Amino acid sequence: MSYDEVTSWALEPLKGELDYETSHLENSIQDRGEKLHLRSCGASCHSQEILQSLNIYRKSGMFTDVVLHVDGHDYPSHRAILSANSSYFRAMFGGNHKESCLHVVNIQKISASTMGLLLDYMYGGHLTIQEDNVEGILQASDLLHIDRLLEACVKFLENQLHPCNCVGIMKFADSFSIASLSEKSKKVMLEGFAEVSCHEEFLELSKEELVEYLTNEQLVVAKEEAVFEAVMRWVNNNQSSRRQALRELLEHVKLPLLDPTYFLEKVEMDKTIRGCTECFPLLHEARMYYILGNEDNSFRTRPRCSSDLSEVIVIIGGCDKKGLLKLPYTESYRPKTRQWTSLPSLPGYSKSEFAACALKNNIYISGGHINSSEAWMLNTQLNVWIKIAPLNKGRWRHRMAALKGGIYAVGGFDGARRLSSVERYSAFSNSWSEVCPLLEAVSSAALVTCMNKLYVISGAVDEYANTDKVQCFDPADNKWTFLAPSPFSQRCISGVALDGVIYVVGGMLCTVFSYDPAKDVWSEVINLPGPLESCGLAVCAGNIYILGGSDESGEGTDKAFVFGPKTRSLHVEPPLQRCISYHGCVTILQKAEAR
Repeated sequence: MSYDEVTSWALEPLKGELDYETSHLENSIQDRGEKLHLRSCGASCHSQEILQSLNIYRKSGMFTDVVLHVDGHDYPSHRAILSANSSYFRAMFGGNHKESCLHVVNIQKISASTMGLLLDYMYGGHLTIQEDNVEGILQASDLLHIDRLLEACVKFLENQLHPCNCVGIMKFADSFSIASLSEKSKKVMLEGFAEVSCHEEFLELSKEELVEYLTNEQLVVAKEEAVFEAVMRWVNNNQSSRRQALRELLEHVKLPLLDPTYFLEKVEMDKTIRGCTECFPLLHEARMYYILGNEDNSFRTRPRCSSDLSEVIVIIGGCDKKGLLKLPYTESYRPKTRQWTSLPSLPGYSKSEFAACALKNNIYISGGHINSSEAWMLNTQLNVWIKIAPLNKGRWRHRMAALKGGIYAVGGFDGARRLSSVERYSAFSNSWSEVCPLLEAVSSAALVTCMNKLYVISGAVDEYANTDKVQCFDPADNKWTFLAPSPFSQRCISGVALDGVIYVVGGMLCTVFSYDPAKDVWSEVINLPGPLESCGLAVCAGNIYILGGSDESGEGTDKAFVFGPKTRSLHVEPPLQRCISYHGCVTILQKAEAR
């Protein structure tokens, strides 16, 4: 064996180890290089490169396994990509549908241009949504169940909402049952009603849709004139077919709350309205409101929530918790904001069990303990109490109500006996005059104006006995008649009328009762948490407020409740400023507080 052969033989193991280490080092370096490369690129980069490759294959028709035939155009595609983007395609290709075996699949209700945009999005993840393509993309996304793209379209439309297009977007949203977009469109519509009504889309509303908005409590208008003008704009856009809807639409316009001058010049003189005899009763109602004030609590005389007018409840005088002190306070309560505001105190008026009512937005009180004939008016514009002509007969525990522009003081007690006498006050002559007396003398009864008549309900007939009789006065006949008796015989009760129905509370009853004059029928409505008497009762914003009164212990309470006749629900309100009973309680209109 030669020297070279021996050396080669001796070094062979070392050479093998060297080759192994060299190879291992090269592989290690190579592995580290790959890992460094992957880390620098990232998974998104890798997936993006794959999608780009697949998109190139799609456009060149390579490796495609299905053809989408859309609106006369063919789009070679990959089932996997389509299924990954769309649950519609995933169900089509992954189930037992016949399309799962077809090479060419027809897609209906999508345009070719929109399908091209959708495929670009599926393969590239990018799509520019614009005003001219959003409708088609949303429709296609909804059909193919591409949720992320559908959400992007909805967000785009939400950002585009404006008074000029909210009606169209809302209808579009409703057609696809997109609740969020529909609600936001409706919100723009309601909050910008005056501006919306000036655009063309508003004129395309159906009568039913317009009525829905006119009756919505969230409709925002500073003045009712904007609602009237919107209705007339809609009607005049196509009088031949829409004139017959005028009466129904005007029923939802609060004509009594229009400025009287505007009503005379713009409503009474409107040719379209003058030619529609069905509208005349609504005009008459508005005229009577201007002359007589709000006597029947019609919904058309209640300001909208957004109006510059607001209903407030005014509490006048009363007794303290123990019934010893006569309170001079006059305060207004705004249910919407739950704020109290002080009004001028009763001027030297330290009497209890007087009567109170409102007429033409002024507040009147009369009589009081003991046997007083004094009468006062709180002028709400001047914010001052003014003494008016005294009653012809001093009385207390009587009631007052406004009817046909006059104020009626009914029944009561003179310290010796119950009274049947009734007096009517005329603000024009500042005088009281006798009218037809009650059929039965009562005190501490409920007195309510409803359907242009007076209703005297229950009350005390002597120191110990009460009556269940209901006495009704018709001013047209100057005559009292008996109606169906009440299901109770109580004193110290209060009543109000709302939408043609009378509601009675008090007399230590735990139940609210209702009386329907049109049917002459009594009903139990809802239970109270406990018995009350001599409480305040007022209608405000379509609800009935039960304020204060005496409880079963004979003490005044600061509790307050609100009853919703439509919902038949009773809720607790924040407590009053103080415990109070035997107080006056009326509703008037005030300018809304600055926002």
